[in-house]
Amino acid sequence: AVLKKRLVKLVVNFLFYFRTDEAEPIGALLLEHCRITKEEENVFSISFIEEPERKYCFECASEEQCQEWVEALKRASYEFLRRSLIFYRNEIQKMTGKDPLEQYGISEEARFQLGTHQQ
Repeated sequence: AVLKKRLVKLVVNFLFYFRTDEAEPIGALLLEHCRITKEEENVFSISFIEEPERKYCFECASEEQCQEWVEALKRASYEFLRRSLIFYRNEIQKMTGKDPLEQYGISEEARFQLGTHQQ
């Protein structure tokens, strides 16, 4: 395991990583079916459920920064966003008596149902 200094940028559910002296990313991690784990005080890791040997460790400048990254990365997956949409959809429906997705003609789509797992 060799430590390399990289800059990272989170865009929706992709974590792009860059060499410190280059503008173009050298790679990206799709944050789906992965586990974000706080390892040490300033260190967290990303490992992939279907490929446990594929693990990336990141060291931050501070404990606070590390916690911010962990929280942001956990909220970045499609599955988290889908579950949030379903939760808020149900809350709005309880308050108003109307399905907020119905006006868009998508309320019955499987991806918006809680029991369905879309990939």
